Amino acid sequence: MTAPLIYLIAGEPSGDLLGARLMRALKDKTGGNVRFCGVGGPHMCAEGMESLFDMAELSVMGLTEILPHIPKLLNRIKQTVLDVETQKPDCLITIDAPGFTFRVAKQLKGKGIPLVHYVAPTVWAWKPGRAQKIAQFLDHLMVLLPFEPPYFEKEGLATTFVGHSVIESSLESIDGNAFKERHGIPQDVPLLCLLPGSRMSETSQLLPVYKIALKQLKEKFPTLRIVLPTVSSVARYVKETTADWGIPILIVEGNDEKFGAFKAADVALAASGTVSLELALAKTPSVITYRLKKITHFIAKRLIKVKYASIVNLLHNKYVMPELLQDECTPDNIVREVSHILSNHDNSKTQSNELDSAMKMLGLGNEQKPSERAAECVLNIINKER
Repeated sequence: MTAPLIYLIAGEPSGDLLGARLMRALKDKTGGNVRFCGVGGPHMCAEGMESLFDMAELSVMGLTEILPHIPKLLNRIKQTVLDVETQKPDCLITIDAPGFTFRVAKQLKGKGIPLVHYVAPTVWAWKPGRAQKIAQFLDHLMVLLPFEPPYFEKEGLATTFVGHSVIESSLESIDGNAFKERHGIPQDVPLLCLLPGSRMSETSQLLPVYKIALKQLKEKFPTLRIVLPTVSSVARYVKETTADWGIPILIVEGNDEKFGAFKAADVALAASGTVSLELALAKTPSVITYRLKKITHFIAKRLIKVKYASIVNLLHNKYVMPELLQDECTPDNIVREVSHILSNHDNSKTQSNELDSAMKMLGLGNEQKPSERAAECVLNIINKER
């Protein structure tokens, strides 16, 4: 039989990394006897995909932020559907980014192509009716969290818990002490890791608040050092914005530097998102923050049904990582929570232990990696169709 052709669509950096790991696992399990096409970012392209267009066009977040891009997004949906129909893949795997990927999948329902989605919509957090809606056009769903399958299985959608891909991050070989030595940071001074987000909509909202908080923290902890891992999408803005803060900030880029900063840090101050799980994997005590534009927050707070923003807190059903969201995200509150960790080793140790426990719930220590379980699921679907 010819090598199966798998069409993958990712819409943002986290999905690109997830897709790349899945592609790598599929190649391993088939001995390389597999072909790929679709839409992805640099990680997926490095695994052998030629992206239909630049994935960065899809990395738009927030109601007010997305409106100017609607005409172009609609054209990309049409282009992608046509390409899938032309390629006739053995399976279509859409990865997160439901605003784009679900619109593509709906138009391909009934075309004889198995439709698999990777990363469940958060029906447990808001809009529970979405489970029934996606069950009408998807054939299979692969989820990251252990409590998600029942929400979709009761609607008749086949669902597989594969584990969270964050546990595949290459943290074992990263040495926090080496990071400090490399950047001239004394081993005995406190280090704060600052993570204002990977999207401009996040970074622009959080940096002004962080600036005031950091000045207060430097007064309380004069030897405090600050490292800020960033990504290419916001790196220039971050560097220009922090240049006049009057506080020395070490800005680093790349995964090795980012994870080195996590391992070296005594505490992290981070935007809510996947990075909170990466920090949990590194056992870095953290404070989670988030701010939205007022109109987006006004709508979101009327839809969200869960108490916690962080997955770690959801898994434990309590505040393991302190959360300062929207109006609670103030300099004074940030200073209080960060100081609570820096001033008390027991507080830091307790959070680190509970972070490790959460990672085990997501598959850390299991015989198979999440990407390997996902690859098996996809191959079983393709073999059944064939």
